[in-house]
Order: sequence, then C-alpha cells, then structure tokens
Amino acid sequence: MLYSEKVMDHFAHPRNLGKMDDADGVGEVGNAKCGDIMKMYIKVENDIITDVTFNTFGCASAIATSSMATELVKGKPLDQALELTNKAVVEALDGLPPAKIHCSVLAEQAIKAAIADYYEKNGIEYDKAAFACEDCDHCHLHEV
Repeated sequence: MLYSEKVMDHFAHPRNLGKMDDADGVGEVGNAKCGDIMKMYIKVENDIITDVTFNTFGCASAIATSSMATELVKGKPLDQALELTNKAVVEALDGLPPAKIHCSVLAEQAIKAAIADYYEKNGIEYDKAAFACEDCDHCHLHEV
C-alpha cells in the first residue's frame, strides 16, 4: 500500500497530538471493522476553535487523517469547521488508498462530534441532522 509523503509525515510527526484536560468539546468515533478509534478535543472562544488536539488508536491513515483534520479546523469558526469533509482531508494529504478512505470519514465525524458535544454542554441549539452520518455502513459511528 503506497502512502503520499504528506500521509507519512503526519503519521510520523502528528500535529496537535494529545489529550486536552480542559476541552470545551470532546468527540469520539470508531470503526468496529478495523478497530480505529479517534477522540478529538476542542477549545472554543467566541465561536472559534482556538485549540484542537486528538488521540487516535489506529493505523497510519487514521493517525494522519486525525492530524490533518486538526490542522484544517484550528483557528476556524465553528460553522466553517462543520463544513470540513472527508474529501478535503484526503485532498490535503495528497490522497489515500481506497481501502483507507474510511479513516478520513472518521476524522470528519470526530470533529463534528466534538462540536456537537460543545453545543450540548453549552445549551446551544443545533440541527442534529447536520451531524448525521452520511454513510453509516462505512464509518460505524453508532457502534462506539
């Protein structure tokens, strides 16, 4: 399986790795088929993600997509972070093997889960349908 240089770089040198004890929102998602588990932590000020970290148990693609997803949403307003797609993560990494695309879906869903957690903790109403899995037989979000 061939990985791009960016995937290998984010795997070997993950950005924003680690637990955030004072997170404003935490999202955890997993894929029961491959065993990948991602946990995203966000810090929010004035509706902007000021800090984001992750812990991922999984393969090189899972770690690389988690790392890249944090880079793509850090410093962004929540509404922009919610627009993050797995395709954007894959493109930013210069591609993933087809068998590893599910990792980018997990990264997208982990960010959304952390934002949903932030909204719930702060009593902020949001459209739960906007956070629904598009392809539940692929990411297994509800099996965590």
